Amino acid sequence: MPQRARRDAEVRLYGLNAIRAVYARRPQAIRKLYLDTPRIPQLQPLLAWCVANRVGYRVVEQDDLDRLAASNHHEGVVADVLREEPVSLSEWLRDLPAGPQLALWLDGVGNPHNLGAILRSAAHFGVSAVLLPKDSSLALSGAAARVAEGGAEAVPMVRMGRSDNALAQLRGAGFALAATVVNGGDDLFRAPLPERLVYVLGAEGEGMDRELAAACDQRLSIPGSGRVESLNVAAATAVLLAAWRARR
Repeated sequence: MPQRARRDAEVRLYGLNAIRAVYARRPQAIRKLYLDTPRIPQLQPLLAWCVANRVGYRVVEQDDLDRLAASNHHEGVVADVLREEPVSLSEWLRDLPAGPQLALWLDGVGNPHNLGAILRSAAHFGVSAVLLPKDSSLALSGAAARVAEGGAEAVPMVRMGRSDNALAQLRGAGFALAATVVNGGDDLFRAPLPERLVYVLGAEGEGMDRELAAACDQRLSIPGSGRVESLNVAAATAVLLAAWRARR
């Protein structure tokens, strides 16, 4: 049981930018580091920190890194890192500065590569948080962190309570909520986008919960040529974020 609890508390990350971002923001979360020889010059500050703080690291072969990461996209470095637990919605709202703010409510998004791409776009456009439903099992994985290219450390994850309470709390803090739908919504590029906005994004296959979509203040769609049915959730997120940023 102690070993299982320790495993649950840690996440195995890989990819150069993902590891550098953890080191820059919360180096004390790093528990063990694995790297191949070509990465030693680039990671000298991190290795020196490991030595000074008695954090173990090992120089290993490429095949070992493939096995540790369960992927060959590790870019020569893997680390076991303490998982950062989401903060509560109340805590996040309490500490949120005044003025324009943008957040993402992920309703069922589960694919780690899509999550990583969403986090990368969110970091690029300065999103304040990713909001997770009460019962969501979504959590950062090594694959998501690598795709995020450091964005996972820049955008906090926030755990909400019941949806009706979360809606009330967000509106009480001045947020409007916009359900993003494939068809039938207002044109994203023509609709008003409030200064404090939460985009609600549905699952990759099933789409958004209908009751949640109905409870939102707006329904938005991204117009296109019609040659394909829609953008995937990660690509759609980037377009949505850029549209909000362009109005500020």
